[in-house]
Amino acid sequence: MSTVEAQTTDSPAPVYRRILLKISGEALMGAQNYGVDVDTARRVAEEIKAVHDRGVEVAIVVGGGNIFRGVSKSAGNMDRSSADYIGMLATVMNACVLQDALETAGVHTRILSALNIPEVAEPFIRRRAVRHLEKRRVVIFAGGTGNPYFTTDSAAALRALEIKAEVILKATKVEGIYNADPMKDATATRYDCITYQEVLEQRLQVMDASAISLCMDNRLPIVVFNMRNSGNIMRVVMGEVGVGTTVCMERTEKQ
Repeated sequence: MSTVEAQTTDSPAPVYRRILLKISGEALMGAQNYGVDVDTARRVAEEIKAVHDRGVEVAIVVGGGNIFRGVSKSAGNMDRSSADYIGMLATVMNACVLQDALETAGVHTRILSALNIPEVAEPFIRRRAVRHLEKRRVVIFAGGTGNPYFTTDSAAALRALEIKAEVILKATKVEGIYNADPMKDATATRYDCITYQEVLEQRLQVMDASAISLCMDNRLPIVVFNMRNSGNIMRVVMGEVGVGTTVCMERTEKQ
């Protein structure tokens, strides 16, 4: 047995077999104020590849806030439905960027879109998505749910349940969920674990209420963590204690 094979055999197994990673559009901006930073997209792709190489089946829902957000000042007085559709198209653009970065890293990917854009993406079909995952392809879900008035957080919860993912990994720019906004309050403290009900009651800005409720009804755990810390995706997948905040039915003893 080679050294590489021995290391692979002796290393601990990931705690999740199939995950859904929710990445905001802002996560692809890097230090820019708008658009996509190619180097950042490549770094994200390398982290996803590392997890995928450990045998984890990876599905991704990507947002579009770095290009256009339906509920924002940039939408002005635009009709909400029209603005949301533009936001959905922005997620398709980000999905193409992420696909290119992953393919460059040597990871086979497929984009499945809720909007019918056959030139760049396959239509979303649940069984097809599952089959791609089983064939060791990273699946990127674009176009949100395909409906206005629903965020990509709701799309993440919906797709995760449809493909029977074991967890949603919510990538953010902070270390997890706090009792106050850590960007504004230096005394804010981070939760290691918090319940869905507490998130809803305290109106914590984790995911929108419909996404949290959907996860709560189906007991789908959510891990909120800082995407900007290199290696955090792997740490969460491997079950490392102290990384991010877990949202579940009951608080664990470590809290």
